[in-house]
Amino acid sequence: MATLITPLSGWGRYPVQTCELERPERYADLRPAAASMIARGQGRSYGDAALNEGGRVLLTERVNRMLDFDAERGILRAEAGTTLAEILAVIVPRGWFLPVTPGTKFVSLGGCVAADVHGKNHHHDGSFGDHVVALELILADGSRVTCSPSERPELFRATVGGMGLTGIIGEVTLKLAPVQSAQMMVRHHAAGNLEQLFNLLEDPDSDDRYTVAWIDCLARGQQLGRGVAMCGHHAALEELPAGSGNAFSARPGRSRNVPFDFPAWVLNPLSIAAFNAFYFRHEGKKRQPFLTGYDAYFYPLDSIAQWNRMYGKRGFVQYQCVVPDAMAFEGIRALLMELSGSRRASFLAVLKRLGAQGGGMLSFPMAGYTLALDIPVRDNSLFALLNRLDEIVIRYGGRVYLAKDARLSADAFRAMYPRYGEFMEIKKSVDPQNRFSSSLSRRLGIGGNAR
Repeated sequence: MATLITPLSGWGRYPVQTCELERPERYADLRPAAASMIARGQGRSYGDAALNEGGRVLLTERVNRMLDFDAERGILRAEAGTTLAEILAVIVPRGWFLPVTPGTKFVSLGGCVAADVHGKNHHHDGSFGDHVVALELILADGSRVTCSPSERPELFRATVGGMGLTGIIGEVTLKLAPVQSAQMMVRHHAAGNLEQLFNLLEDPDSDDRYTVAWIDCLARGQQLGRGVAMCGHHAALEELPAGSGNAFSARPGRSRNVPFDFPAWVLNPLSIAAFNAFYFRHEGKKRQPFLTGYDAYFYPLDSIAQWNRMYGKRGFVQYQCVVPDAMAFEGIRALLMELSGSRRASFLAVLKRLGAQGGGMLSFPMAGYTLALDIPVRDNSLFALLNRLDEIVIRYGGRVYLAKDARLSADAFRAMYPRYGEFMEIKKSVDPQNRFSSSLSRRLGIGGNAR
């Protein structure tokens, strides 16, 4: 297979690094390299998790066959390069949905396993790895092994959330969730401050199977943390309008495109404050339940192609952290105060509840609350702010999401991920020469010394 040396980035477009790309055409062509390599699906991790500066990046996007679908039991087996968009097009008309989905469907199965992605239903249904029946993994010596919660379980738990560092994820067998329609029944609840928002998220009467909250991260004083909780579930047949026809028909949303990089001045505290005020009023007034397609509820930004260009040529970082339940309100409040005090504008700020921690040794979720922020890279002082956020997260017992990270230190990583030692025991047993390596793993000292 031919290789290409080219600049490459994650979805945040920061950092940009020179990598050697290899694109296999068939599953049989998936194989480990003689030196450092990392697999990459759709490139939707935000930072450097799927980068390998000076090394090889294995593109799996063409290894995307669906191999078996049991429409009676809802079991799907597919190659790891298959995207969630490709899967949804097949399973939804047959009455099934993904058990867990992140905020974009343009991600690969392998990426969902490697990052152990979570969704709006984590507090009810756990993370992606909780629904994986089995994996086929290609190890550093070229052997292909099956692992699952019952077969080679330690390797399975190191791979789920292991950021691709145990081997090439080749095939994924997934248990799906039954649904009665392609529609979502949704209700919004406005909250004037963070305390009200927490009360909404913790109230069983307002919570639903899928719940997420948008936060105005520029609000200060008594309005600190004001936001809108958006709660929904898959609509049952009796909730659909009479005569609505095929319950699984879903009209594709209108697609837009960002054709150029926005100038740096477009997203600034004033413009984002104006947008936030409008959004709070517009979305907060939707007090009555309403129906919407699953695309609009789960994947609103997917309707805007190349939306990452809105942050300009220098890109952005997504800072996502979780703070455990016992200290969640105080921790999230401290983070928002630090952010609003800096007057750094986050165009998107999202708060979600997370449920019990899964089995993945490097998986991100834990029982608590997760806050995600998109912040443009304007100057180096941003990273000093993010270091201060790290200190707050560690103080309150939380951690940062590796799939979104672009700059965490090795010391902070070890403080946040106490099962790192367990993970390394498994990695060394299957990859003693540390062939599976990425820019993120070297920065964090996973498998070697930090850069």
